[in-house]
Amino acid sequence: MEQLLIQLAQAYATRHRLCLAERLGFGVHGIIFRTEGNPEKGNVATAIKVHRFREPYLRELAVYQRLQGVGMTKILGLNVPQLLGHNDEMRIIEMSIVTRPFVLDFAGAYLDVPPQFPDETWAEWEAEKLDQFGLRWGKVQEILAALEEMGIHMVDISPSNIAFID
Repeated sequence: MEQLLIQLAQAYATRHRLCLAERLGFGVHGIIFRTEGNPEKGNVATAIKVHRFREPYLRELAVYQRLQGVGMTKILGLNVPQLLGHNDEMRIIEMSIVTRPFVLDFAGAYLDVPPQFPDETWAEWEAEKLDQFGLRWGKVQEILAALEEMGIHMVDISPSNIAFID
């Protein structure tokens, strides 16, 4: 499966006159590559995320489109990648590269309707997130609340996708 995702990334890059650079990350939803080289985009490096499955791709695309629709570039001071392009067939989203502090990776987000989990699942989730974020948990909760005001419900969060400077 990983080889197929790499081939899709390469095909997208070729189609858009980009060169794949290093892999920025990978996870359950897909692989993210840094790209460079499109003079029409000012030779600015971008990121492309190749999704393994259609549903997470569609969720993440819908979140980026919603954020783009309201001109959201930051959430409470944290940078948010900007949607630059996408390809439904290839399940690829092209976005700007952001530096810390940032909020990213919306493939596990729910739009408009929050997920329904039993109370004990929520309690375990919150205890895990408190442990992961420590003193930053209050700020993370503010970020999540700001997203929820836009109908974006993030549950797949970690210090790698809500990251602070220090």
